[in-house]
Amino acid sequence: MSSTASTTLSPLYPNVKLVPRLNTERGGADHGWLKTFHTFSFAGYWDPRYMSFGNLRVINEDRVEPTEGFGTHGHREMEIFSYVVSGELEHKDSMGNLEILKRGDIQLTSAGTGIRHSEYNRNNRSTVHFLQIWAEPHTRGLKPKYFTRHFTDEEKTDKLVTVVAPIGSEGVKEEREGSGPAPVQSNVTLKSTILSPGKSVEHIFPAPASGETQRKGYVHVIQTSGYNTKAAKGSGVRVNGGLELSEGDGAFAWGAAGEKLQIENVGSTPAEVLVFDIE
Repeated sequence: MSSTASTTLSPLYPNVKLVPRLNTERGGADHGWLKTFHTFSFAGYWDPRYMSFGNLRVINEDRVEPTEGFGTHGHREMEIFSYVVSGELEHKDSMGNLEILKRGDIQLTSAGTGIRHSEYNRNNRSTVHFLQIWAEPHTRGLKPKYFTRHFTDEEKTDKLVTVVAPIGSEGVKEEREGSGPAPVQSNVTLKSTILSPGKSVEHIFPAPASGETQRKGYVHVIQTSGYNTKAAKGSGVRVNGGLELSEGDGAFAWGAAGEKLQIENVGSTPAEVLVFDIE
């Protein structure tokens, strides 16, 4: 993907490049027990154009039916976090952790040298809707670790809140549970907002990595109004005064230090949006 600027999609900040990743273009499948979308190549979906974006490797938007789930399986050398939108997700792993995650919860596993875990919807009535996100670690051979954080809707309403950030960043604590962003061993930061109609938030691009001229970003509008494989609908936002996205849509972004991503809710209902900052 080219990072050349486009004034058509980003008139407010013409030096920022935006490339849409529409809901209809995502990979995915309906397995009955699991309905899933893949922003990047994953499982049976493969597209050489969408293998990763910097250290960001996976954004899967999953819905798991009652009493179903992912059986015990292994991971290593990957940072894996779950962002729960609705319902209940049971996480159980080889480190002895067992927890039921609910809306507003973020669970982060730093797989390091290797862990095994399962993820189930033990609720017999309601589907669980969550985003499964993977990032490649900046350091290999680390001891596996487990973290959880909780952010209320009120905290995120009309504010862009950092919910996951690299270890060593401001406000990041290496505690299993606690306040502030979940710590990740990767150069990826995740921010979240619930935007009211007419409201907007801004993300400012930090300085790029050494030797680079631009920083990467990714915007994703969560499919909060229901499963939809067709053209995106529901809540709508406008990015940098040009590109319009609805639920399930996303956009790749590139910008120099100090450039901005402005996200404005141009619909009639609240929009839940994730913003990734990628070194």
